[in-house]
This record gives sequence, structure tokens and C-alpha cells, in this order.
Amino acid sequence: QVQLVESGGGLVQAGGSLRLSCAASGRTFSSYAMGWFRQAPGKEREFVVAISWSGGNTYYADSVKGRFTISRDNAKNTVYLQMNSLKPEDTAVYYCAARARRADFYMNYGTAREYDYWGQGTQVTVSS
Repeated sequence: QVQLVESGGGLVQAGGSLRLSCAASGRTFSSYAMGWFRQAPGKEREFVVAISWSGGNTYYADSVKGRFTISRDNAKNTVYLQMNSLKPEDTAVYYCAARARRADFYMNYGTAREYDYWGQGTQVTVSS
């Protein structure tokens, strides 16, 4: 069992930055690949970014590539999402998720149902 707690959301103007954190407790953090997803009102949950177990591989949605950066600190059991050049369309609840299964990760890292544990989410609002 893994518990995930996101923090760092808030209200920011377009062009601004935020840094989200996701702290994990429970089983060994390095046993999980991590992902960030987001859900805007009236829309389905969508993939944002994922990072492999060691942090050596990262994968980004096209909509955030070049603006967002994921990183992880396995010693601190924490994954981070640095978000720069924020746009109003980035407004959503952001969720971190943990995935144990290694098979096919490089093909379906963006599939929400492949993740085993989820945080409660943190709201990010970008004003224009």
C-alpha cells in the first residue's frame, strides 16, 4: 500500500510558475514509476507526465512539453512537477499516481488505469 499526498497547487497568473510535490509513504518509493495526470471541469482525466523508477526516463504530453519538468527524489520519497509558462488551459486538479508494474510501461505510461495508487489531487488555477 502506498499513500500519496500532493501539495503546491494554487492560483497563478498566466506565464507564471508553480511547483507541485507528491509525497509518498508506505512501501518503497523506488518500486514505483510515477505519473502526473490532470482533470479539468467537465473533461476526462488526462496524462501530463511520467517518470520511470530510477528517474532516468521521462515522458511528457505534447501540451506541456518544454514547459513542465518532472523529477523525483527517491531518498525523500517525493516526486515533483515544475510548471513554467502556465496557461489558462492548464487549469485543473492535478493528481499524482504510482505504478508498480514494469511490463509495457514504455508503451502505456499515459494510461490511467495502469496506475495502482492515486493522491487526492491539488487544484491549479491559471488566470488570464
